[in-house]
Amino acid sequence: MRKVLLILLCLTGMLSPAFAQFQLSDQARIHIITCGPYQPELYSAFGHSAIRVQDPELGIDLLYNYGIFDFDQPNFYLNFARGFLHYKLGVTYYERFRDYYVSQNRFIHEQVLNLTLVQKQELFNFLQWNSLPENQYYYYDYFYDNCATRVRDALKIVFQDNLRLDGSYVTTDYSIRDLTDLYLQEQPWGDLGIDICLGLPMDVRATPEMYMFLPDYIEKGFDNAYIMRNGEEVPLVSETLITYESRPEPDTSSLITPAIAFTLLLLAGAAFTYLEIRQKVYFKVIDIILFTLLGLIGWLLASLWFLTDHDAARENMNLLWAIPFYFPVAYWLLRKSIPGWVRKFFLVTSVVSLILILFWFILPQNLHNSLIPVTLLAAGRGLMISSFNKLRTN
Repeated sequence: MRKVLLILLCLTGMLSPAFAQFQLSDQARIHIITCGPYQPELYSAFGHSAIRVQDPELGIDLLYNYGIFDFDQPNFYLNFARGFLHYKLGVTYYERFRDYYVSQNRFIHEQVLNLTLVQKQELFNFLQWNSLPENQYYYYDYFYDNCATRVRDALKIVFQDNLRLDGSYVTTDYSIRDLTDLYLQEQPWGDLGIDICLGLPMDVRATPEMYMFLPDYIEKGFDNAYIMRNGEEVPLVSETLITYESRPEPDTSSLITPAIAFTLLLLAGAAFTYLEIRQKVYFKVIDIILFTLLGLIGWLLASLWFLTDHDAARENMNLLWAIPFYFPVAYWLLRKSIPGWVRKFFLVTSVVSLILILFWFILPQNLHNSLIPVTLLAAGRGLMISSFNKLRTN
């Protein structure tokens, strides 16, 4: 009768306090699941973590997944932009989860936790409590509170001082930005977008626990963790099962990288500038488009910094090349006679851009190198505007 009730609860998705009252059998096992990256989508390029609870005697094989979000939740896109996006702990059949990740050719590793029956029950009870409707939601943070860190934190909450994470295996000095770059080598445009939108907090040296925002480092971290078991400290993981190993796939990265695209843009801008100087004519439409786009990017970055709860978007030095006041100042270029203050504005911003390029590689924030041509183009076009009175408009 107990098995029948458990199966009915699973089928209906009803996770009630009564569910947690069932005692796991001595056949129960709890696995930490690590899934490989999926490059066609930016959000899946870092992999995934989850927890599996398996008990053959009770007839359950459940997957606890902290990476669930709902597009239909009220104000989804507004909440995402403001940094208030709700994720939740979802529960599903393990086989359904496994088959989905295998279909995407993503590796699946399962670390069997070296726990006593009492410890398994404690973790199981916590997951059940956490999956209740009133407890399952949390505010998602890219680097500090995500599907991977929630798995780590579940064990820390349940086992507290009985769990010891040994971070000595981390021998690199990577920042969070460095770590994201490693996983986005096949997505250069996605990597550029992250580097533009996120500021100085991305460039702090990551501690071993900070590495664990990545599922791969949840796996590595647990391989180097220990737990008190019957009064003795033992490895947290007893064995690792390779459920599925992904097949090699061709590189799907774009042939036109930001560096190539922006270098071509710089060359085109230089050609137009040469033509303007040679013919003593000024094509103002070029600068209206360029500086409007740069200004709009700047206002976006300023909004992410000052108007949202995205901590990683604070103190963004990309605002030194994407100067918000480019827009609407660029629209004064539509006038037949450009005001002197506008020419002075672009002269000053050109100097700022040139100084930025000089100090590019020693700034505390690691700016994306492909943006150097854009910054150089903005400096050159700004100098062109400042000499407007020597050219005729076109």
